[in-house]
Amino acid sequence: MYQMLKQVARTGIVTEPPPEPDEALRELQQRLGAAVLAHFGRSLAVRHVDAGSCNGCELEIHAANGPHYNLERLGIKFVASPRHADLLLVTGPVSRHMEVALRRTYDATPDPKLVVAIGDCGCTGGIFGESYASCGRVSNVIPVDVAVPGCPPAPLEIMRGILTAVSRKPGSPSTAR
Repeated sequence: MYQMLKQVARTGIVTEPPPEPDEALRELQQRLGAAVLAHFGRSLAVRHVDAGSCNGCELEIHAANGPHYNLERLGIKFVASPRHADLLLVTGPVSRHMEVALRRTYDATPDPKLVVAIGDCGCTGGIFGESYASCGRVSNVIPVDVAVPGCPPAPLEIMRGILTAVSRKPGSPSTAR
């Protein structure tokens, strides 16, 4: 034990300080936080649905919810039930076995609801397209408000997509980027 404590004292602090957020991130965080507050007057509840993805987009969503991007600080929280959600974040091409589940999740989400398709697979069907096992893009199954392309899109792009969905005019679909 003494040897370990001596080693710790000799080595000192070996971590480095976290990187400072760049101006683009800081400005996007301010705009997103203000838009959520203006349009909802409270926090934005997000239900994430994996409709058959490779988990690349999920890793980026987790990064956006992590300490560097910190969606929770902006009033955006992930919920376990679609009944509590304001926005559906859908990733992956919709596989045939997830088609009914995605429709039921969409129907269970209270109006007014927003849908953001994440990644190339969610936007276009990606390399899977439409086949016997895949319905293809998310918009083939439920209406999509914003599509965020990329394989996978960066956390900043996901945040821009959420901002576009929150601040869009009702009834006008668009693509973030």
